[in-house]
Amino acid sequence: MAHANETSELRPTRRAFLAGAVAAGLTSGSAAASPGMGRQNPQPLPQVTIAGVTIPRMIVGCNPIGGWSHMSRYMTMAMTEYFTLERTVEFLSRCESLGLNVWLTYWDEKPRKALRALWEKGSRIRPYFLGTLEETGSISKDVLDFKPIWHVHHGNATDTLFRAGKQEQVHDFVKKVHDVLGIPAGISAHNPDCIKYAEDKGWECDLYQCCLYYVTRPHEEIRAKLGAAPLGEPFLDADRDAMLNVIRQVKKPCLAFKILGAGRLCESDYAVEEAFAYALRGIKKSDAIIVGMWPRFKDEITENIGYLRKYGKLA
Repeated sequence: MAHANETSELRPTRRAFLAGAVAAGLTSGSAAASPGMGRQNPQPLPQVTIAGVTIPRMIVGCNPIGGWSHMSRYMTMAMTEYFTLERTVEFLSRCESLGLNVWLTYWDEKPRKALRALWEKGSRIRPYFLGTLEETGSISKDVLDFKPIWHVHHGNATDTLFRAGKQEQVHDFVKKVHDVLGIPAGISAHNPDCIKYAEDKGWECDLYQCCLYYVTRPHEEIRAKLGAAPLGEPFLDADRDAMLNVIRQVKKPCLAFKILGAGRLCESDYAVEEAFAYALRGIKKSDAIIVGMWPRFKDEITENIGYLRKYGKLA
């Protein structure tokens, strides 16, 4: 089953103006173009090859497009209001024109329509999806209609199944992606112990997708350690190093995501750059990052590509 989801100047910030945006009724339009916007850099972006597929070291994420803000109900509403089908196609076209031609997306009508619209225009953007096994234990072949470069087990489901002692269902997914779909397979997780387990057991994963923050950690576990728990999802600063350590230890290539803490490291341009630098310096040379973008207030695409070029070079 394919699933829905499952990063200077101090102003303007990337995602911090939600309240002002809602209050002011900023529901249309997009960020003004920067002076260099639209000019394609002739130099290719840093690239890696994973499971025989060469990709840029930055994959376009889908959480802003799908409205998974990991912030608040109003942030989610603002994101989904902005990312109409037309704007989604426009956004992805611009990403591709600048060299970002791989999109991690979710299984729903809007992204499927966006992909068809892009391909009708001659786009060569390459998607992949997160998924799980069906309740019967089988795996759906529907994703093959969209020629995914690989198929990855959904991170929330991975964490939940491991916690329930049902990790072999995740392993079965990997094997069935290979045997039934005939494409590379991976697992996504927020808990670094899941990644370590799969590596130690020698699972046939082609890649791992690793969240830099263990946001699915049970609150009772946090209370046991700290005596209290945060409101909402737990973004703990120590989690980043814990996952980066695992990423460096495992031999398989990894895709690091939530490098910006779902907007929590976006309070200034300096903070964004530091987050990119920290993530790209902390992963292996065979690894890449996934970054969701919401270009409502600024040209995040060009900005992020600049950080990728600066800190993601392999030479």
